Amino acid sequence: MVLDSNSFHFLAYISRMKHIHRWSLMRNTISENIAEHSLQVAMIAHLLSHIKNTYFHGNIDANKVMEISLYHDSNEVLTSDLPTPVKYFNPEIKAAYKKIESIASNKLLSMLPKELKQKYNDVFFCPDKEIVQLVKVSDKISAYIKCLEEEKMGNSEFKKAKESIYSQIRDCPLPEVQYFIEYFLPSFALTLDEMD
Repeated sequence: MVLDSNSFHFLAYISRMKHIHRWSLMRNTISENIAEHSLQVAMIAHLLSHIKNTYFHGNIDANKVMEISLYHDSNEVLTSDLPTPVKYFNPEIKAAYKKIESIASNKLLSMLPKELKQKYNDVFFCPDKEIVQLVKVSDKISAYIKCLEEEKMGNSEFKKAKESIYSQIRDCPLPEVQYFIEYFLPSFALTLDEMD
């Protein structure tokens, strides 16, 4: 196939999320890529949205939350996944990496036809703080689930990360998150037979 100047590489780049592995500084029993992670974050965020709307008088667009979640790490096809201890080592590195993420997101947006750029701009740079907050906590919950899964496999490498991440989600003030912790999270520590 011959590509011409009218080709748009956006989706081909995004599809490479499956090649970017998470937890690169940790010994993993099961490798996790950002495509898998993003799907799980989207499912968690979608559920949290419905919990919020159903039990806590919320009015959030669950489908929009899911859309933002699906793309929340997509810029990592250009930046790769920088481990958390490195990313947050000091304020200067954190600020520099935020700038790099923004540049990478804009690069991906440049791979779209101009008529679609604004639609995806609001996905990559979501202006809704409530949605962003739900996606961020869903990202943390997904990381915690990864730690639980590694622990079930006998891997103690994730012990400290599990404790740190759990304290962050436990202290989250959102009632939908507390509901999730109480009613959905415990199942992830069970075996398949125990869920019968």
